[in-house]
Amino acid sequence: MTTLETDRGYSLLELVFAIALGITVGAVAIPQYLAALDDFRTSGATRYVSARFQRARMEAVMRSTSVAIHFTEMPDGYHYTGYLDGNGNGVLTQDIQNGVDRRINATERLRDHFAGVEFGALPGLPPIDPGSTAPGVDPIRLGVSSLASFTALGTSSSGTVYIRGRGDAQYAVRIFGDTGKTRMLKFERHTGHWRPL
Repeated sequence: MTTLETDRGYSLLELVFAIALGITVGAVAIPQYLAALDDFRTSGATRYVSARFQRARMEAVMRSTSVAIHFTEMPDGYHYTGYLDGNGNGVLTQDIQNGVDRRINATERLRDHFAGVEFGALPGLPPIDPGSTAPGVDPIRLGVSSLASFTALGTSSSGTVYIRGRGDAQYAVRIFGDTGKTRMLKFERHTGHWRPL
């Protein structure tokens, strides 16, 4: 008795087609995956900066003195450090330079915690509030200084810092002076509007 044997498997043409289909699907999915990863990192950095501000606020209340986050623009990006008021007149840039206001934590860079994320703004980014000033090339908008200051009463200086990812991911953290609280916002490129995070 003979058994009929049939060859099972794929032809070369079927194999080439399957590989081409896999490459095409991968080529379409990878950019979307990378954009989502960039957005995820940038939103994480935004939450981190907001928490960093709130930590400085709590530090000021607990120590009953002013605490500030000082931003410095360097060739490799923005660095930020926490300082404690040393003479009762608030944290001032001159007092930092003279060693009166002392550093209370290590200097950080956002990109050290979140790869590809930096303080920055997309070209032509509109202001958060209609009629207000757009960030332009200055992502640290804290008035005339580069300090986000918090007092022993829980109040603070007002301002906004803008955070940008590698692609189109754009976020901002606002500080409200009366309460010292923060608000996180995301810029939606397709609508051209800011929305709460």
